[in-house]
Amino acid sequence: MQNIMENTGGKGLLYEKVAGRIGYMIEQGALRPGDRVPSIRNLSKQMQVSINTVKEAYSQLEDQQLIEARPQSGYYVRGRLPELPAEPVVDRPALNPSEVSLDKVYQLVMRDLLNPGLLQLGIAIPNTEQLPVEKLNRMLARETRRYATQAVSYDLPPGNLRLRQQVAQRLLLSGCTLSPEQIVTTSGCVEAVVLALRVLCQPGNAVAIETPVYFNFLQLIEELGLKALEIPASPRGGISLEALEYALTNNRGQVKACIVISNFNNPLGIRMSDAGKQQLVAMLETYQVPLIEDDIYGDLSYRDERPLVAKAYDTTGNVLLCSSFSKTLAPGYRVGWIAAGRYQEQIERVKMITSVATPSPTQLAIAEFLANGGYDHHLRSIRRVYARQTAQMADAIGRFFPEGTRVSRPQGGYVLWVEMPEEIDSLQLYEQARKIGISIAPGMIFSVEGKFRNCIRLNAACWDSCVEGAIETLGRQACDLLNS
Repeated sequence: MQNIMENTGGKGLLYEKVAGRIGYMIEQGALRPGDRVPSIRNLSKQMQVSINTVKEAYSQLEDQQLIEARPQSGYYVRGRLPELPAEPVVDRPALNPSEVSLDKVYQLVMRDLLNPGLLQLGIAIPNTEQLPVEKLNRMLARETRRYATQAVSYDLPPGNLRLRQQVAQRLLLSGCTLSPEQIVTTSGCVEAVVLALRVLCQPGNAVAIETPVYFNFLQLIEELGLKALEIPASPRGGISLEALEYALTNNRGQVKACIVISNFNNPLGIRMSDAGKQQLVAMLETYQVPLIEDDIYGDLSYRDERPLVAKAYDTTGNVLLCSSFSKTLAPGYRVGWIAAGRYQEQIERVKMITSVATPSPTQLAIAEFLANGGYDHHLRSIRRVYARQTAQMADAIGRFFPEGTRVSRPQGGYVLWVEMPEEIDSLQLYEQARKIGISIAPGMIFSVEGKFRNCIRLNAACWDSCVEGAIETLGRQACDLLNS
């Protein structure tokens, strides 16, 4: 500490000296983006200064955008990149829905996202090394022995009762008071969304979606013969409610559903405000358009407080809330669920016709983990990891990518949306990266109309020194494309 004091000088107010010490550690890399800085109480004892002095110092560091406070969690080193613009370039949605036709480029990208020979930076999956694999597999073995007959039998809709009870209990944290009977288990969140679309829409109908949008939704819309109505989304506020109302007004009767990821949107990582969620639910009820809410990232908030869902403001059963445990516990277990409101009976019927039942063994294992496996402890740990890793990846992008590059600042999850200078074509960057064994997700696959050509989505869940090297390589390639 004495060496640091010498580097910060001996003059100035005491809180400025404290701020100088922490700032110096950040500058020298001793504290990196995403790292937690000492608590106010601990630093007060360590430096033998008052708590108020440390508070003043941290306030100054916040003003300098070197650290940020996370409620009930502490102070963390911020990344060094500027935020994306508050609003997207497009300020009005298209007047008419668009046919969804995914081209060969899209299919090639999708194939590469599943290629084990490539370093996967484009696919939004958790790092299995950070999941409770051994504990889950032990519970799977134990529960299938404990419920031997049930484990090999159909668990017909609405699905495993114990799992639905656990989900209903956890939904209280999301602002919802639902009974287990109001929940249907599914084979992942994707099936939940598919069931909702099949119940709500007929071929030729339009679905309002935020843009950029999770590209699997585009696959579903195309496969079901539906049209997409793209609504611009802001990296701060999420889907533009003004643009959505404009689109609904000009397409009365055509839009049969609206899909929104309200918490930690993929790919932008944004969290809609509670006021925005309430307004969204009220607006869609007015226009008699059901809301399909995907909350698959809701448990991965960087803050200890679990955000509310839009379903919390639903008083008429117009919101179909979908989620799963694929992003938090076990992607391969394929355990999800849907709270379908007034569409419950139809969802159960279509589920029965489509896949009969969700696999019993994995439902049993997830139910046991939620009841006795320390799910909340796991979440607290993984949230800290993802917060640190996304900040570190964002910082690396700031160091290695061309000047003018911007990156999202997600409040949860583990994906980053990178906006490069307009002259850079992300498809060219994708092709160059692929040749050297790196897979990324180019921006145009997140839009029906092929927008966002200068953007990419990256996954920070697997962050390590190897990935940092890959980011440096991608940044160098991006600089070459800019200067070519």
